[in-house]
Amino acid sequence: MAEETVFQGFEPSMMEFMSDVAANNNREWFQANKQRYEDEVREPIFSWIRAIKPHLQELSPCFLAVARKVGGSMMRIHRDVRFSKSKEPYKTNIGVQFRHVMGKDVHAPGYYVHFSPQECFLGVGIWRPDSASVGKIRKAIDEHQEDWQLTRDDEAFQELFDLGGESLKRPPRGYKKDHPLVEDLKRKDFIAVHNYPIEQIYADDFVDYVVHAFATATPLMSFLCEALEVGF
Repeated sequence: MAEETVFQGFEPSMMEFMSDVAANNNREWFQANKQRYEDEVREPIFSWIRAIKPHLQELSPCFLAVARKVGGSMMRIHRDVRFSKSKEPYKTNIGVQFRHVMGKDVHAPGYYVHFSPQECFLGVGIWRPDSASVGKIRKAIDEHQEDWQLTRDDEAFQELFDLGGESLKRPPRGYKKDHPLVEDLKRKDFIAVHNYPIEQIYADDFVDYVVHAFATATPLMSFLCEALEVGF
């Protein structure tokens, strides 16, 4: 059966369900409302993922849009509470990550979409890269300073995205404090975020909206992929 490619916007019931999760964050309530989750959250998100897939493939064939429960682009609603002070079992947001074919987890380059009643944003780049990966990215910035500056300062990119994430307090080992790009070299994350109003998810052009934003981030994504020696 052909994958669905038409999407006409999410229904308000999706965010209403997520608000209900926040107010009733326990296993008993969730089990009693599991069919609501399937009907009002998971299936609409899968529909949207199927709709965005061909557009994402045009942008780059190296990023996956997978509408399935296990190993797919939609992140689990269950929280990992092992190392968290909060023992609430469920996330109060919906996360969708279109990860790189070479990436095994959220720490690989990717595109991210965040939905919640409190906050909606798009993310691009790489969050918490391992030491080997962050070393490669810093080396690429140092050796291709002009290319990095053109990437970082691209006008269309800056209109939509803000670079964020955590940074070291001091320059990383091997780089001097007077390096012209020291603030970028100190980054621990190489991510950029675009906040959007919740009303946007109800529009019939939400697929186009997200794809357009991701396209403006092509200079950053291609730079990171080249630095990590993976395709774009």
